[in-house]
Amino acid sequence: MNYNDIRHQLHQLAEPSGAEVNTQRFIIDSLAAFEPTHIHVFKNSKNLLAVYDFGHGGPTTLIRGDFDAVRVPETLDLPYASHTPGVAHKCGHDGHATILLGLAEQLHLHPLAKGRVLLFFQAAEETGEGAAQLLETGILEKYKPGKVYALHNIPGEPLGCVICKEGSFTCSVVSCDIELHGRTAHAAEPLKAVSPYPTARAITDRLLAMNCYDMSRDDFRLLTLVEFRVGEQAYGVAAGHGVLRFTLRAKDDGLLQRTKMELLQVVEQETSNTEGLGNNITWREYFAAAKNHKDAVESIRNAAERCGLEYVEKQTPFSWGEDFGLLTQHYDGALFGLGSGDSQPPLHHQLFDFPDELVPVGVMIFYQILSGV
Repeated sequence: MNYNDIRHQLHQLAEPSGAEVNTQRFIIDSLAAFEPTHIHVFKNSKNLLAVYDFGHGGPTTLIRGDFDAVRVPETLDLPYASHTPGVAHKCGHDGHATILLGLAEQLHLHPLAKGRVLLFFQAAEETGEGAAQLLETGILEKYKPGKVYALHNIPGEPLGCVICKEGSFTCSVVSCDIELHGRTAHAAEPLKAVSPYPTARAITDRLLAMNCYDMSRDDFRLLTLVEFRVGEQAYGVAAGHGVLRFTLRAKDDGLLQRTKMELLQVVEQETSNTEGLGNNITWREYFAAAKNHKDAVESIRNAAERCGLEYVEKQTPFSWGEDFGLLTQHYDGALFGLGSGDSQPPLHHQLFDFPDELVPVGVMIFYQILSGV
C-alpha cells in the first residue's frame, strides 16, 4: 500500500462531519484488499468498524482513526488539494485514517497470534457526534473491548515524538447558545421595548469572571465568548432579541457539568431582573475529557520505546476537546499525541497539511501496542 497516495486521495475527498459519503466508500474499498473478518456499517452515521478476529482467546482492542474534514478553505497549492469548496483536511484526519488503513494492511500481512482488533473509522469527530453514534448502536457491548486507543497529530512538537499522560489528556468541552427574548419597539420609542442588552452584558461579565486560566490548577476552566449579538440590521426597530454563544471547557467532566449548572443559574438570575424578558439555552457539540487509564498509558510508553520514539510525559491536559474522550468514559484506554513537526502550523490553520512521513510512524506504534497487549 502506498501511504502517500492513500493520504492524498483522502485529502482530495475532504467532506465535513456527517457528510462523509465518498470518504466512507473509499475506506470500504481500500479495506477490501486487507480482508477484515467483518466490516460493520451503520444506519445512524458514516462510522465504520472493521473487525480482525485472530481467535485463540486473547483480548479485544479498539483502535480509532477519524476521517471528517473541517470547514476551512484549501489555500495551499497542492497537487492533491481538496475538491470540496470551503472544506479541507486542516486537522489531519486524512493522515489518521491513512494510519488506520496502514494498520489494517499490517494485521492482514502479519496477523496477531490471538485476540481481536476493532478498527474504528470515525466520522463526525469535529462535531462531537461520532463516538456517541457508535455507542448508541450497542455494537461495543457485543465485542466488549478491553482497551481503546487513538492518536492525534500535534503540531509544534518534534516529528514522531509520542506525547501522553495519565488522567485527563484533553479537556471536557461543550458549547451553548443563550437566547434572550424581550420585546421590540419603534426605534423612536426605545423605552417601550424590552431590551436584552443590559441582561446580555451582565451575563457575559459574570460568566467571564468565572474563568480560571491556570492549567496547572484542578479548577482550570474557560468560558469563552464566541458571539454577542443584540437586535439586527433594522434601523427602525429597537432591539428585542439577543444571542450569546459560549464555549465551556474544564479539566474533567465533573467540573464541566458543575460549570454548566452555574451558567444556568447566572442566566436565570439575570433574566429575572428584567420584567418581560425570557431566555432559552441550547447545548451543542459536547466533548468528554479523554480519561487516560494508567495501564493503557504504560502500553503506549512501552510501544514508543520499542519503536525507538521519543516519549514526552505531558504535565497538563490539552485545552481542546476530542470526541474519542467519550469512549474513554466507558472503556479503559488512552489518547496520545504524535508530534507532526516543530514548524507545522496549528490545527485548523489554512496552511496546515498532515506530514506524509508521519503515517508509517503511526502504523508502527499502533501495531506495537497491539503486539504488546
